[in-house]
Amino acid sequence: MTARVAFVTGGTGGIGTAICRELANQGNRVVTNYRNEEKALAWQAAQKAAGFDMAIVPGDVSDVASSAAMVRQVESDVGAVDILVNNAGITRDTTFHKMSALQWQEVMRTNLDSCFNVTRQVIEGMRARKWGRVLQISSINGQKGQYGQANYAASKAGMHGFSISLAQENAKFGITVNTISPGYVGTDMVMAVPEEVRAKIVAQIPVGRLGDPDEIAYAVAFLAADKAAWITGANLAINGGHYMGW
Repeated sequence: MTARVAFVTGGTGGIGTAICRELANQGNRVVTNYRNEEKALAWQAAQKAAGFDMAIVPGDVSDVASSAAMVRQVESDVGAVDILVNNAGITRDTTFHKMSALQWQEVMRTNLDSCFNVTRQVIEGMRARKWGRVLQISSINGQKGQYGQANYAASKAGMHGFSISLAQENAKFGITVNTISPGYVGTDMVMAVPEEVRAKIVAQIPVGRLGDPDEIAYAVAFLAADKAAWITGANLAINGGHYMGW
């Protein structure tokens, strides 16, 4: 198996960590970014203790210049990016009639603008090498919407519009571009929600439980593989049947 360089943004979170580990298990050299060096170094040490050698680089995906510098460092330290997973994301939840411009802008810059900021830095190299994988980690709420998440839902829906356009432009260069839309996954963030609220969420999921980060990571590794070359412009919904559609 060819060792490829996989760059996962927001890789130190619950789903991000699972993605990093699964891509490493597939033989890739994995890198993620950070904004808090102390936390990132602790995360890196924890991964190493678990048998995973992950590289980390500083960078803010919501900023164009920072993203450019970040990718240049990945290229310098590890190599040209073959697999990009746009995973970084935040929430600033409130009903729209109470939403500030800052709450809208912060979510859009981190969740959606980041897709441009980071992908723009790697796409030309992928085209030149005639191989690449670009994956967006969207959300079930980008498909069905969610009360109090007009900003988040818009940013996550926008990720798939980005994917299907980029897929058309780059298919002939051996580059696939796809979206994964997870449902509610048992990350630290979700588990911090009051138990009675989580119970109401689980009651709406036909499978009867929250997802596991490894289940999302498995799908990422599948779409990043050589044998997934005929899958592009797709959105893979992984939500336990919580939202079903064509």
